[in-house]
Amino acid sequence: MQRRLLLTLLVFILALSGTIPLTDSNFARADNGEVSATGSTVNIRTGPGLSYEVIGSMKQGDKAQQVSRSGDWIEIRHGNTEGWVASWLVSTEQAQDTSAQTAVSSVDSLNIRAQADLSSAVLSKMNAGEQAQVIASHGDWTEVQFRNVRGFVSTQYISLTEQQAASSEDSSSEEQAETAQALEKLSSFRIAVDALNVRAEPSLNAEIQASVKEGQVFNVKGMEGNWVQLELAEGKTGWVYAFYGELSDQPVQQASATDEKVTVLTDGTNLRAQANTSSEVVTRVDAGIQLSVAGKEGQWYLVALEDGRQAYIADWVVRTGASSEPAQAEEPQPERKAGTLNGLTIVLDPGHGGNDGGTVGVRKTNEKDLTLKTAEILSHHLRSAGAEVVMTRQSDVYVDLRHRVSESHQVAADAFISIHYDATEDSTVSGFTSYYQHPYQQKLAEHLNGGLAGKLTLDDRGARKGNYLVLRDNRQAAVLVELGFLSNFNEERIVSSDQFREQAALGLYNGIISYFDSELSE
Repeated sequence: MQRRLLLTLLVFILALSGTIPLTDSNFARADNGEVSATGSTVNIRTGPGLSYEVIGSMKQGDKAQQVSRSGDWIEIRHGNTEGWVASWLVSTEQAQDTSAQTAVSSVDSLNIRAQADLSSAVLSKMNAGEQAQVIASHGDWTEVQFRNVRGFVSTQYISLTEQQAASSEDSSSEEQAETAQALEKLSSFRIAVDALNVRAEPSLNAEIQASVKEGQVFNVKGMEGNWVQLELAEGKTGWVYAFYGELSDQPVQQASATDEKVTVLTDGTNLRAQANTSSEVVTRVDAGIQLSVAGKEGQWYLVALEDGRQAYIADWVVRTGASSEPAQAEEPQPERKAGTLNGLTIVLDPGHGGNDGGTVGVRKTNEKDLTLKTAEILSHHLRSAGAEVVMTRQSDVYVDLRHRVSESHQVAADAFISIHYDATEDSTVSGFTSYYQHPYQQKLAEHLNGGLAGKLTLDDRGARKGNYLVLRDNRQAAVLVELGFLSNFNEERIVSSDQFREQAALGLYNGIISYFDSELSE
């Protein structure tokens, strides 16, 4: 009895000193469910931000206990390590109930990615108005099921609607009908990795039938889970994992060499061995050369060469039809009203990409990531105002500078805006700048800089002349904007935030509206 009293007294003293909590408040924080790593490697940091020290890591699929949340950061307990992880690199097991929600794409070609990361593989695309079932919401990313493909889409490009409740029998039959309809729409699959094994059955243990290469496109015969059945040569079929390619509703097009011709628009245009910009260059051709089309794979033509070989050429550097054909008279465009961008084509050029990372900040921020995120936000504003927006890159890929200019000429852009973040050896330099090269570009630069000045609190360095290739070789109204210095410790912290990108995109949008409204009054 005396021993029991002593133990009780000891527990009470420890509780008062804070060693043992009297309430379960700490455990209530830890009772927020689990998180699962979706990135290949997820760093665990000492605090909620990229500037905090890395104290551990999680591999893809690892789970951890969620403790609390601060903005876009989640406090977790992983084994003996307790720290913070970025919410966009994990999925929450106890996310809000979104099973009754449908995601509706507000843009064309919305990427569905394998992971909640801009550099992750694209599994499929959604066009404006198409719907997907919402699995879970993860802040900037939403996990969806679309045409039997499960992946992540950027939350800013979708709208959510509530599904109508239905009986289990009705919903089951409806789900089967939707699945059958979705499979009917899936027409082709493009290989996105260097080499991929094709198996006899939808299983990693099945026999390997063949090997396919990056850029090849095959007709889809069916799907089972995350496996895709492809139509191979001579009527054979095989299975590949959907995460290693991109599904499309566009069939593989075949054509004879006499059905169609394309005319090259730019001197020194590359013809490649595969249908992608990283493939080997077979040869180069100059503007005015006509090539016979032997087929089409996505945005690439398969063309016949004089020596009997075949190669691929991008559809954005050619014009279809013979050059001798008279140009068709264009229908008159409705008069554009102030405050809108109807009838205008704007090219957004997110600087750098792929093996060209651009500037790396003091806090290890990569310029190429910031430029793409800023351009995506701006494109949403411009499309909402009625503009046709062309992005020189939509993922972490390298795009040649001359190709960026060529795209501006190809679409006869009304404005070309190259988005960058600056750096210099002097870490005290700060502010944003709008550069132009030719007199016909100066007015756009001044309006863009004015729009930024109205939204950003950084130093205004004004509109200046800058000798950049994308400006120098551009026949269109073109501007290169530097949205702050990553070489400045404090400024890097500011420009790498979501709030700054929103304000910068809004400032650029206001500048664009102001520029084209001024054109109306002249």
